Amino acid sequence: MNLVLMGLPGAGKGTQAEKIVDKYGIPHISTGDMFRAAIKGETELGLKAKSFMDKGELVPDEVTIGIVRERLSKDDCEKGFLLDGFPRTVPQAEALEEILADLNKKINFVINIDVNHEILMERLTGRRICKDCGATYHLVFNPPAKEDSCDRCGGELYQRADDNEETVQTRLDVNIKQTKPLLDFYDTKGYLRNIDGRQDIDKVFTDLDRLFGGLHE
Repeated sequence: MNLVLMGLPGAGKGTQAEKIVDKYGIPHISTGDMFRAAIKGETELGLKAKSFMDKGELVPDEVTIGIVRERLSKDDCEKGFLLDGFPRTVPQAEALEEILADLNKKINFVINIDVNHEILMERLTGRRICKDCGATYHLVFNPPAKEDSCDRCGGELYQRADDNEETVQTRLDVNIKQTKPLLDFYDTKGYLRNIDGRQDIDKVFTDLDRLFGGLHE
């Protein structure tokens, strides 16, 4: 079962990735994890990636794609994988197609956890953190008993700068612009499946589980 997982910030992608990995026993492969492993292992491509990252530069596609190729060639991907954070662009998606063809594999599904803009804003701007003990709350999903006050220590709650509406809006706009061509690419290929991420976490996973069940029938 070879999967690519997509979704905007706040869609619940990380939670569903954990559930998929737990049930199906396939590796969860994120770009960050791949880079860290390649750098720690001091592979040729890992050292190349590090040289760019140390300068604060983006890692070029050819290095990223090489690291993905190395990772997908490993034994633990024999029964499948869940790719998260790659590809980010259509050229990367085309390169992934070539890698998988070389490995005699193909993508089964590209899963897009789909949540509308208003709900994402509510999820992403609702977080509050205690200044004293660091406890985390959410105004909708996990509100404190007393507004602006920590249940645990009584400390003042605050909103992080990157959780304010303007910053969140910019993040979402950038992500939407970046992912739309990729979603269109995979839709044309017939891989794309949109899953309603507005639902309860367990219901989202039930929908995913039902989709994957078709691969085993």
